[in-house]
Amino acid sequence: MGNSYSVRPFDLHGLVGISDRTLEMHLKLYEGYVQATNQLTTQLGEMLKDGRIDHEEMPAYSGLTRSLGFEHNGMVLHEYYFENMQKYGATKPDRGSAFVKAAEDSFGTYDMWKLDFSSVGKMRGVGWAVCSLNPASRRLSNHWISLHEHGHVAGFIPLLVMDVWEHAYLLDYKPAERACYIEAFFANIAWKAVEQRLQLAAPALMKAA
Repeated sequence: MGNSYSVRPFDLHGLVGISDRTLEMHLKLYEGYVQATNQLTTQLGEMLKDGRIDHEEMPAYSGLTRSLGFEHNGMVLHEYYFENMQKYGATKPDRGSAFVKAAEDSFGTYDMWKLDFSSVGKMRGVGWAVCSLNPASRRLSNHWISLHEHGHVAGFIPLLVMDVWEHAYLLDYKPAERACYIEAFFANIAWKAVEQRLQLAAPALMKAA
């Protein structure tokens, strides 16, 4: 069922408002998702190779397949999250950037987009806040993703991903201080990474910016 995945290196020490201790713990958690994805992929591949997808084996196959959705999406979402942060990031993208134009076209102003994105991140429960692009309409929208695989909009492309599971901030902020973590996240965004995702998703939109 394909090649195994490797743990990607991320150097994120020295972020504003997100401690190195939190990042070290978080990166270890990410490594666990990579390992689990590889293990489940191997197990499912062996079941397929042996032809063991019959009525008796179906419960085990179903359980492994559902688990793979959780682990794989957990791996990928963490990679998006770590990719779109950097030391000496910026609280806002460049005023003339394609992302700002898309935010203005979709929400009226960049600040309204940020308010909506931050509000999604403050929703009760554990999950992710994701700003996605609808490639058909070229509009941005912000979405809540709960258990990694629940809440994705089919065909939409993630541009900015923020982890709001408590492990992302609990060593630095109290559970009731998620808003402080969100502001810290915004102080560390690698907007170039967001622009690159937008360029890959909608190159015409980048040319128009």
